[in-house]
Amino acid sequence: MKRRVLMVTAFALALSAFSALAGGGNAQKVQYCSWCHGVSGQGFVPAPRLAGQQAEYIENQLQGFRQHTRPSSFMWGAVKSLDVLDTRDVATYFSAIAPEAADDGDKVAASAGKTIYRRGIPALNIVACAACHGPNAQGIGKIPRLGGLSAFYLKTRLDQWAHGNLAAAPAPMPQIARQLSPSDIDALASYLSFVK
Repeated sequence: MKRRVLMVTAFALALSAFSALAGGGNAQKVQYCSWCHGVSGQGFVPAPRLAGQQAEYIENQLQGFRQHTRPSSFMWGAVKSLDVLDTRDVATYFSAIAPEAADDGDKVAASAGKTIYRRGIPALNIVACAACHGPNAQGIGKIPRLGGLSAFYLKTRLDQWAHGNLAAAPAPMPQIARQLSPSDIDALASYLSFVK
């Protein structure tokens, strides 16, 4: 009984904090998102972190879910009530939140990941991730922020692209992911999880 009361109280406090954070009429629009992506966009594994993500990228992904061009039957249902203006509001809300690092990667592997991120792997003709995602992994326009995403999420994504298990993957990511070794993927994901 005490546990149930504690859970209800914690949920009520989270919703209260969420309402204060969302403000500006966006509370209802992002409330559903917060169940998986967190009140402050910090995400709950396996959902990605949205705090500080490029607004244009979030909006583009939400439109992909709405149009069923990005696979995820869960997200198709989650966004079906959002119109174009709503998706823009949700994207703007999450992009305005200061991101935090997930810090869930392997600190030893992160050093190699930093090198791959900044320099690429010339022997495999893999360009530096920074060339598209920015020097600090902050993303640019429709190209997503990678800094601070959880290592688990990043490893899962790269593995899905490497094995062709994710339709609508953005070029050139499947080609790059197929060339990465499991240790390269672990290193990159680890490094990026520590970037703010």
